[in-house]
Amino acid sequence: MNTRTLAKRLLPLTLAALLAACATEPAPRPAQALPAAPSPVATAPASTSSSAPAAAPEVVGNVWDRLRGSFQMADCDADPAVMSWARRYTRYPEGFEAALRDALPQLTYVQQVAAEHDVAGEFVLLPWIESGFRPIPARRGRPAGMWQIMPATATAMGLHIDRRYDARLDVQAAADAVMKLLRRYYDEFHDWRVVDFAYNAGEYQVRRLMQSHGLPPQEPVVPRWPVRSITREHLTKLLAMACVVREPEHFGVELPLLEPDQHLVPVPLPHSMTMARAADKAGMPLDALKALNAAFRTGMADANAAPYLMMPVNHAQQFQDALLAQAAAANATPGIGSAAEFGADAPAQRDPPARTHRVVAGESLWQLAHRYAVSVQELQRWNRLRGARIKPGQVLKVSAPM
Repeated sequence: MNTRTLAKRLLPLTLAALLAACATEPAPRPAQALPAAPSPVATAPASTSSSAPAAAPEVVGNVWDRLRGSFQMADCDADPAVMSWARRYTRYPEGFEAALRDALPQLTYVQQVAAEHDVAGEFVLLPWIESGFRPIPARRGRPAGMWQIMPATATAMGLHIDRRYDARLDVQAAADAVMKLLRRYYDEFHDWRVVDFAYNAGEYQVRRLMQSHGLPPQEPVVPRWPVRSITREHLTKLLAMACVVREPEHFGVELPLLEPDQHLVPVPLPHSMTMARAADKAGMPLDALKALNAAFRTGMADANAAPYLMMPVNHAQQFQDALLAQAAAANATPGIGSAAEFGADAPAQRDPPARTHRVVAGESLWQLAHRYAVSVQELQRWNRLRGARIKPGQVLKVSAPM
């Protein structure tokens, strides 16, 4: 699904469902079909009136219940190696729980996407095996993102990569692409264990193995195919994490829960803006917003690359409200233009002046871009610089007009 199409289908429905959950359910997290994560229904928040959300489905249970109900592979007793890895993961219960708590917003979002594509619940835990749900940045020719996708694979999956944006680190785009891929593998191989082999070792190798050995028997749970040990271990680790989710009490851990207003949603981005500006409008720390939107490789949220930002639902509502209020103010001021024009970065005479910075010895444009969460190109454009040379005492604009 094209990312631009995705962003046009979400926010009002998702916000309504999650906020309704906050109001109607005492349990600390939403459940079964939190309005389909990758199926947004939203208009760009440049309108002067709030969008009217559709009725939300009832929210029941929690992500762990949904995961257990969607598991398709063997249980904890299927292989001693599975139990061994499960114990290894939970050797230090407090650290394990803390790491899982940090990953929970992304994990919960991925669960929604997996359910939409009818993918076995074990694969919701795949980013734990690959990266611990961390947005691992790209290096030349290396895998990136919490799914650890190689550049060539990303291209085949339709994930765009350039110097400003890397869709492998886009929570929504990457989750949707991976779940589509896994579903396609299953429709071809008809065995979720083989699907995991294909994800780790490549579909072409798995096809060759299928031609030589046929579909593996149900036992042993980790097929005895001539694959690399790392591929065999990959499936073992995935089953081990599923084992912990099945029986957390067996390992002395408690699975954390997520408050309904902390669920992630894609929020329509009506026009490009700095991440600092977006964080201010959303009322959330800049570092937190950047971590959830690591696909934007500079300090700029580029609406042409991905027309949305990922935020917790409470901040998403604040972000949308701030844009609506700004648009309404522009619409009410003679000579400013319509709210839609304002939302698209039309000139606004009422805007305060850009922030400035006086250069001190030893500073570079790159350092200033990093400090103020903007790009070097923006600094050059705002200050009419032809190159990267700056000198002490020089006063530079470090933001666009707010």
